[in-house]
Amino acid sequence: MTSAPRLLHASCVRINGKGVLLMGASGAGKSDLALRLMDRGATLVGDDYLEVQVCDGQLVAQVPDRISGKLEVRGIGLCRFPFINSATIELIVRLDEEVARFPQQVVEVLDGISIPLLHLNAYEASAPLKVELALTQGIGIA
Repeated sequence: MTSAPRLLHASCVRINGKGVLLMGASGAGKSDLALRLMDRGATLVGDDYLEVQVCDGQLVAQVPDRISGKLEVRGIGLCRFPFINSATIELIVRLDEEVARFPQQVVEVLDGISIPLLHLNAYEASAPLKVELALTQGIGIA
């Protein structure tokens, strides 16, 4: 079953085949974190806003055509990058909330789909590594 697409204010990259949705208020660091993840090998899906929909029980993010391959680099402007059109979301990273020192296993339900959730400060130097660790080792592992 496929739901109708809806717009979501977020950025997305794919890391080792897994989609990572970066969410937060304007200025929270979505584009900056996406850029640093891309420097570590991630592929851009989309920046600023995405179309999301449920397809076969999974949440899929897709970049709208008019912004495909573009990422805002603060202080430089819109820059073009290699990109992929869509990714299945396997991690949500919230950049606008308090970060717990020892988080519990947390999920976010988005469009009826439960997805692991990580809270981060996007501007910490270790933020890209923390995203990668959450994908490979999980969140709140005891």
